[in-house]
Amino acid sequence: MRSGFTWWIIAAIMLLLDFYVYQAVKTISQGASPLTKTIIQFVYWGITIAALASILSLPYIKALQTNKIFRNYIFAIFVGLFFAKLVGSLFFLGDDLRRMITWVIQKVTPQKEVIAADSNGGISRSAFLSWMGVGVGSSLFGTLLYGFSNKYNYKIKRIPIAFSNLPKAFKGLKIVHISDIHSGSFNDKAAVNHGIDLILKEKADIILFTGDLVNDRHDEMLEYKDIFSRLNAPMGVFSTLGNHDYGDYASWPSEAAKKQNLESLKQLQKGMGWRLLMNEHVVFDRAGDKIALLGVENFGAKGRFPKYGRMQDAYPGTENIPFKILMSHDPSHWDYQVTKEYKDIDLMLSGHTHGMQFGLENPYFKWSPVQWMYKQWAGLYEEGKQKLYVNRGFGFIGYPGRVGIMPEITVITLV
Repeated sequence: MRSGFTWWIIAAIMLLLDFYVYQAVKTISQGASPLTKTIIQFVYWGITIAALASILSLPYIKALQTNKIFRNYIFAIFVGLFFAKLVGSLFFLGDDLRRMITWVIQKVTPQKEVIAADSNGGISRSAFLSWMGVGVGSSLFGTLLYGFSNKYNYKIKRIPIAFSNLPKAFKGLKIVHISDIHSGSFNDKAAVNHGIDLILKEKADIILFTGDLVNDRHDEMLEYKDIFSRLNAPMGVFSTLGNHDYGDYASWPSEAAKKQNLESLKQLQKGMGWRLLMNEHVVFDRAGDKIALLGVENFGAKGRFPKYGRMQDAYPGTENIPFKILMSHDPSHWDYQVTKEYKDIDLMLSGHTHGMQFGLENPYFKWSPVQWMYKQWAGLYEEGKQKLYVNRGFGFIGYPGRVGIMPEITVITLV
């Protein structure tokens, strides 16, 4: 987990936000009976204290880190409440700015008939804007709760992609691309099994998985190993590592324990019949025509995400292969290195963003808050002759649901 100090800062921000939002709660409840006000106060601060206690305990209590009910629902509800309060506070802030401007005008040019004052001579808080803030925040929270029902609502995206240099023998190659399984978040084996059925029905030539098999620990996958072992394709099932697979966000008794967890994860994938590509490549040959599949470890160019990937190890030996596919978990690797130093990578496949599991998407419009951090965050992108596809994720983490951005199984046909 992150350092305890970081979590204390997060808790402090949450507490300040709670004090701010509570002022609006008091405004809209000022006409209520004393008993109702007491109940509102008790419930509001009870939830706040529970949320703060959870945030501060998470880095130190392993049971909380591994408990699916806590991580999937309780913690997610607290986070959802935080964002709902944050959105609502924008209305409260607008009201406070109005009050400040009105106060300044009153001091400069007193006009008693224009100013609405409280009993102490100050400018009153607007009940309308307070209700608006609470209403919008509550609507957002309700939407997040509804999204719980979408976490296994798998959508198949069929993407034909044309390449002028694709060798003739590989025209029509059918790829199933999945990413971000996050098995530690699952709690419904039947639903996950249905997702595997959808993949197998596609009868792909090859299945490619671009990282984040688990949230932190290899044993999260043990319950689902039999399900994912069902995946098979004539050319094989290949995988890479994502940032969560290294155990960087969990507490470990020693560095050796952390390393052993990663090694166990590697062996687990081998046991499922998957070929994990660790900064290496494989070459496929059909009737003398060749394509190369490269896979690198996680390479993140944003925030504090690690750069374990080594293209300098994966690339040599593919120089004369006419068509290349790269699996790299984090799409920021694309702009940072691939389009600059490896211009003969024809297709890169990534995941990582999940589309933030929240956004708006239709045939004409696509939006998610994650686009403020990632230029390429979902779907197909092009740079010259190079193409990148970012999968929206098969699983989920943090928030046990999907709003607008559904879990994805990508079916890519090379034409």
